[in-house]
Amino acid sequence: MACLLETPIRMSVLSEVTASSRHYVDRLFDPDPQKVLQGVIDMKNAVIGNNKQKANLIVLGAVPRLLYLLQQETSSTELKTECAVVLGSLAMGTENNVKSLLDCHIIPALLQGLLSPDLKFIEACLRCLRTIFTSPVTPEELLYTDATVIPHLMALLSRSRYTQEYICQIFSHCCKGPDHQTILFNHGAVQNIAHLLTSVSYKVRMQALKCFSVLAFENPQVSMTLVNVLVDGELLPQIFVKMLQRDKPIEMQLTSAKCLTYMCRAGAIRTDDNCIVLKTLPCLVRMCSKERLLEERVEGAETLAYLIEPDVELQRIASITDHLIAMLADYFKYPSSVSAITDIKRLDHDLKHAHELRQAAFKLYASLGANDEDIRKKIIETENMMDRIVTGLSESSVKVRLAAVRCLHSLSRSVQQLRTSFQDHAVWKPLMKVLQNAPDEILVVASSMLCNLLLDFSPSKEPILESGAVELLCGLTQSENPALRVNGIWALMFSNDLGPRRFCSTFGFEHKQVAWPLCASVLLFIINKSGQNMAFQAEQKIKADILRSLSTEQLFRLLSDSDLNVLMKTLGLLRNLLSTQPHIDKIMSTHGKQIMQAVTLILEGEHNIEVKEQTLCVLANIADGTTAKELIMTNDDILQKIKYYMGHSHVKLQLAATCCILNLIRNEEEGSQERQDKLRDMGIVDILHKLSQSPDLNLSEKAKKALQQYLA
Repeated sequence: MACLLETPIRMSVLSEVTASSRHYVDRLFDPDPQKVLQGVIDMKNAVIGNNKQKANLIVLGAVPRLLYLLQQETSSTELKTECAVVLGSLAMGTENNVKSLLDCHIIPALLQGLLSPDLKFIEACLRCLRTIFTSPVTPEELLYTDATVIPHLMALLSRSRYTQEYICQIFSHCCKGPDHQTILFNHGAVQNIAHLLTSVSYKVRMQALKCFSVLAFENPQVSMTLVNVLVDGELLPQIFVKMLQRDKPIEMQLTSAKCLTYMCRAGAIRTDDNCIVLKTLPCLVRMCSKERLLEERVEGAETLAYLIEPDVELQRIASITDHLIAMLADYFKYPSSVSAITDIKRLDHDLKHAHELRQAAFKLYASLGANDEDIRKKIIETENMMDRIVTGLSESSVKVRLAAVRCLHSLSRSVQQLRTSFQDHAVWKPLMKVLQNAPDEILVVASSMLCNLLLDFSPSKEPILESGAVELLCGLTQSENPALRVNGIWALMFSNDLGPRRFCSTFGFEHKQVAWPLCASVLLFIINKSGQNMAFQAEQKIKADILRSLSTEQLFRLLSDSDLNVLMKTLGLLRNLLSTQPHIDKIMSTHGKQIMQAVTLILEGEHNIEVKEQTLCVLANIADGTTAKELIMTNDDILQKIKYYMGHSHVKLQLAATCCILNLIRNEEEGSQERQDKLRDMGIVDILHKLSQSPDLNLSEKAKKALQQYLA
């Protein structure tokens, strides 16, 4: 198979091929083995640090010949070793070089070389494999194609400090996700690598440490194993803590902190453990200092953001450690006019990567402000913070835009900030632009944030609705991404008001049990979780807009969605659209047939209790209409289903079905006598008598209230 560069590059390189380059390749075909060996050694010396020479030799066909010599049984071990060294040097050139080597099937050849008894040759093959596997163009799956490779690499770990360094580096770069973690774990990675943490070689210790960081990431099984591993009588977490002390190299401190962070997030170490609170967290905050290199500040901030993300106490501790909130503001000022960087190459590098600092800062601010109102206030009061976030929403880097949206979403959980800072900076305008055209990963977070801006106490709600939010959200419900469908429906659901009595009925509390008014931030959190929406108690116009933009067909596609979250949110939307009698009657007069069909299908389907409960609640709302209730009374199939669920073993379904009956038979409504008589003939009264004796107070009270309608 030919091993050539892409055509435009090849043409450019070919024009510069020199006679000496051809000479190097020609010598590989000499019949004298000693001359071939010398030719390979000369080639090795020629390509060191010379990318042009490397490209020339690849174009001239050096790679297939080197691989042939490397695999020939008649080749001397010295020749094979020198071939592996040259191939490794070629791989250290450009990404196109690596692609050419991969096209020539270099990996199987090098893996075969690992079966040799000669240590120097093995080390040369591993060094070349390390260079290839650490290239971004190499598929990591190539390491796992042959099931015998991983156990053989584990066995080679004991051969020398070089095999240890290279193999650990290969593992750390090729472990991408739970499947790879499981393979390495099952082949004894933890046991084989743990003792390397005490190696006399710094490089070996570092690569072993990096291995553990990728093995532990989001993996409870590995993390729970690591926490109990002993190395020279010392537990692994204690070794990690020693490695993140101030006198250790920064790279070691950071990687040790990552190991402890990942073990903590995986549940192997408690968040209040001293090794997290007193060691890991302060170490990561130190990494955010402006004295650190750009990549160290980025990695420190992102790791800290991940550590504290789910834990409010860690967020509070981090927020008051070394003035972290103010320290992060420097991430947006880099590089400053008084930058201490004197290395021009370093300055050029940092200018190209300054956006990574902004991304990291947004991530950490998002985690810091996830729960605590005081922290959110401090973040927003930081110099030009809102302006920086708004600017971040339109950055060219997708990662920065995503981080900015996440930061904004975190801060939008504050009622106070929604009514002040968010309004002052008209945040909804750039957010709506983001929602018009962005990758799904940004749309998911941006649409979640839009839910908060649509809350009734948000001044942004009206202008958002006037700017076409309903059409945009209805469009999201058609996405192939389930998270976007959920968010689209959820945003359509956000309510104008969540009063005490509705709050209590929604969450199953007695009204007198709840102290009112609730703390605003707590109320907002509950609203975010509850599914209350902009359709509830909204004007008929908004409801009509939703139904028109969503279309009946799309609504019923959502009601048959395979994703449970989508189905539940759609039922909630429908339930809230069908609120207040005039709205119920209006909607059912135009969509009644389709809605009743959908309700019937769901009640007959294999759905869980929560889905059927929501569906019965939809029926209860329909039964509350003036004319709409006739769609139930004239549908014997639906009436039989209501009767069936009144006798169900699950209280939630009994309660929802009883609510339907109560709404159908209220005495004060026209036609109630006829409806009561029909339901009595079906045996409903007998069931109500049984339910009135239920040990569940809510159910017995509802049943008694329904029976009173017959007695009045």
